[in-house]
Amino acid sequence: MSQELFTREIEYPGPEGQALVGYLARPEGATPLPAVVVIQEWWGLTEHIKDITRRLAGQGFVALAPDLYHGAEASEPDEARKLARGLDTEQAVDEIRHAVHFLLSQPYVAGPRVGIIGFCMGGRLVLQPVRVEGDLGAAVAFYGSPLAADVAPEVKAPLLGLYGAEDGGIPEESVWAMATALDKAGIDNEMHIYPGAGHAFLNDTRSTYRREAAVDAWQRTLAWLHGHLG
Repeated sequence: MSQELFTREIEYPGPEGQALVGYLARPEGATPLPAVVVIQEWWGLTEHIKDITRRLAGQGFVALAPDLYHGAEASEPDEARKLARGLDTEQAVDEIRHAVHFLLSQPYVAGPRVGIIGFCMGGRLVLQPVRVEGDLGAAVAFYGSPLAADVAPEVKAPLLGLYGAEDGGIPEESVWAMATALDKAGIDNEMHIYPGAGHAFLNDTRSTYRREAAVDAWQRTLAWLHGHLG
């Protein structure tokens, strides 16, 4: 799909009237389209995450990436680790939910629900609002720490999980335990673990990138979002 895109940084209402900032990308035109919230890696709202947002827009979505670090960005792991540890999860989830509601209030967004996708830290964060936000219609978690089996049944939206077999921080058994709990609860889900891929295998700006896994995972992502959001 090739079309002109509208892209810019925007402000939108947050908790208690706070102004939140994010990066918005959408196809030009007046036809309402399905929307997706894009959640950053632990590096911050980087050019890679903005590129993901544009890629989604190029496939017919309105995509918004909230800046959960409020302007901060890391280039080294120690710096990223400090930012991630300093992030208040409850506050981040609240800000993500405000992004969801903002999108649904826009005339260029087709409801009644929006999707959510996240990577690394963002993959973990995806699994928090999807337990409490009824306006989410599809979720995609790239290498995000799986939910424990006892809380997985709280998930309110179809969930696609994409993981690398060589990801030392996420044991395969924890992914399958979450999937089993979702299955038992009757929650639509798919889990894929890619041999030879590790953490951050979709990030083509880093040495962790694995093309074969990334291409397949991206196609599954688009199919999942289109299938559940329209």
